Amino acid sequence: MTDILYADLETFSETELKSAATHNYADNAEVMLFSYALNDAPVKTWDCTTGAPMPKDLANALYNPDVLLMFHNSAFDRTVLRRGNLHIKLPVERFRDSMVQAMVHGLPGALEKVGMICGLSDEEAKIKEGKQLVMLFCKLRPAKQKLRRATRETHPEEWARFITYAERDVDAMRSASRKLPMWNYRGTELALWHLDQRINDRGFACDVEFARKALSAAQTAQATLRDRVRDQTEGQVSSATKRDQLLKYILEEHGVTLPDLTSDTLKRRLEDPELPEAVRLLIAIRLEAGMASTSKYKALINAVSPDGRLRNTLQFAGAMRTSRWAGRVFQPQNMKRPDMAQEDIDLAIQAVKLDCLDLVETEPMRALANAVRGCIIAPPNRKLCIADLSNIEGRFLAWLAGESWKLKAFGDFDKGIGPDMYIAAYARAFNVPVAQVKKAMRQIGKVMELALGYEGGVGAFLTFAAVYQMDLDALSEAVWASASAEAIEKATGMYNWTVKKKRSTFGLTREVWIACEVLKALWREAHPAVVELWADAASAVRSAFRTPGVAYQAGPHIKVQRDGIWTRVRLPSGRVVCYLDVQVAEGGEISYMGINQYSRQWSRIKTYGGKLVENWTQAGARDVMADRMPHIENAGYEIVLSVHDELLTETPDTDDFSSDTLAAMMATNPAWAPGLPLAAAGFETTRYKKE
Repeated sequence: MTDILYADLETFSETELKSAATHNYADNAEVMLFSYALNDAPVKTWDCTTGAPMPKDLANALYNPDVLLMFHNSAFDRTVLRRGNLHIKLPVERFRDSMVQAMVHGLPGALEKVGMICGLSDEEAKIKEGKQLVMLFCKLRPAKQKLRRATRETHPEEWARFITYAERDVDAMRSASRKLPMWNYRGTELALWHLDQRINDRGFACDVEFARKALSAAQTAQATLRDRVRDQTEGQVSSATKRDQLLKYILEEHGVTLPDLTSDTLKRRLEDPELPEAVRLLIAIRLEAGMASTSKYKALINAVSPDGRLRNTLQFAGAMRTSRWAGRVFQPQNMKRPDMAQEDIDLAIQAVKLDCLDLVETEPMRALANAVRGCIIAPPNRKLCIADLSNIEGRFLAWLAGESWKLKAFGDFDKGIGPDMYIAAYARAFNVPVAQVKKAMRQIGKVMELALGYEGGVGAFLTFAAVYQMDLDALSEAVWASASAEAIEKATGMYNWTVKKKRSTFGLTREVWIACEVLKALWREAHPAVVELWADAASAVRSAFRTPGVAYQAGPHIKVQRDGIWTRVRLPSGRVVCYLDVQVAEGGEISYMGINQYSRQWSRIKTYGGKLVENWTQAGARDVMADRMPHIENAGYEIVLSVHDELLTETPDTDDFSSDTLAAMMATNPAWAPGLPLAAAGFETTRYKKE
């Protein structure tokens, strides 16, 4: 049996961790307490502040290559050990992480929440007053206070409790880790996490000069927008970001009621031809002022390391259920979808660097939001090779379901002998020859493909219309002009039933609602295998709930089995998607315990066939890219970032490395996915952009 050292550090630094990020914090960090326990031994603490040398049993465990090192959020502890006052560098392969162990199985990462879910006793759980003790000893005290730092000398009683708190954390971590499953934290997934840690340590190069000037330009633009709002409202609204003031003014002065000031709401109201011009102007100012460019530039500037690289921006398994990567610090996963031409974005970047953005852009905040990707650059004599898996979710969904006509359509397109999927989807749904599909029809096919794969209905069109800035009225006109009378009649019947039952029509006109319903019905008729997979998914989960220990098939590639309190969905890669405490109500409704995405609280979450399939498809798509990442690294393409289904790699600026080679590696089928049609495309650059 392998020995495990369970450990936790308590540290002090004058650098603020939240804004400066782990590496900058660690450079100024002092390890005060090093609490540890080898295997089942009692927890001990090395109080580094006493000047005592490291205990021999701790040193023996730390420097024994056969001992595994378990921390909670180990990226922090490993970085502090290496870069802080102790200067202890240990191979990443020796580390294990109870936070990651929880997250890869669909649980939250916070130790307190993990302990609660695992049912730890009061003796095993974290001490409740821990946060207060951390605030006391781990940070500088407020500037107005005479005593700027609390220590064991100034607060001896609290220090004793602080040691107890640190030791209890080790106990809680050890107990939780032993109760958590290991299905997704061993073998290739464990090796992938180690690769993820090396990628995070590597970070990516940043154009810090551009970021600083962009932040300054954003602050200037915000001040200009504030002045415009004050002038427009005669001082009644002090800033476009003042929500309540703006809503009140628009209602009282212009009689226009807005339910909120979200981007989607405001963009829809701008399409209203009856909207007063004064309100239209205020909404436009609000939309520009609300762009998040300032916060991203500020986060990068605060967190970038002295060597000009930004690190620790990826969280392994940050997306629950799917285990996709989530963004941290700079949040690279949610950069704005460009709504400007790349040449205009490039011009804006140059203008920012020359301090003249206002001379080339009438909407500076929009330009700055579009230019955020440009902060990521290649260092001298190197380049960025970037590639993106093409429509991986659509392809993986068709493969999971065994939708044979669609798999063939993807294959034909990749060979250059067939149309793209948006044209093929429209032609299939409307039963027309591919050659007759025009541009407007292709747009309809695009909406259908994006919105309907996971049992989405009319409401899904609203979401995708907002994201892709699609005109639903124009879409509706095209559908009414091309759909059959029978399709229109059926959709009209559904509309009448919806109104009669007083269900939401999402504020859509009758014509738009019916058009969306037509598209939904036609897409489902064209995708019988996908529709069957939705039903199979729900049925397999219900059956597994009723008969624990028995595996049930859902489509050709998925198996579902209940093991005690866990329901495990085995993906083609061998990884499992985990649902905790699945329940099936009398009427067949499925629910499980998880983090509610709106309240962010641990609670019971309802689900259904299409949502389950969405989880499994996105998880499988993640596994495709994850499978290729070690091969890409071994070929000399140093991964610096992943953004959804796109990989950014840094290479020497020579012909030996190319985006075509990277794309070919990404589009190589994993051994577990024969017949999955993969395609990827890429480009080379010295400054990141969206191709």
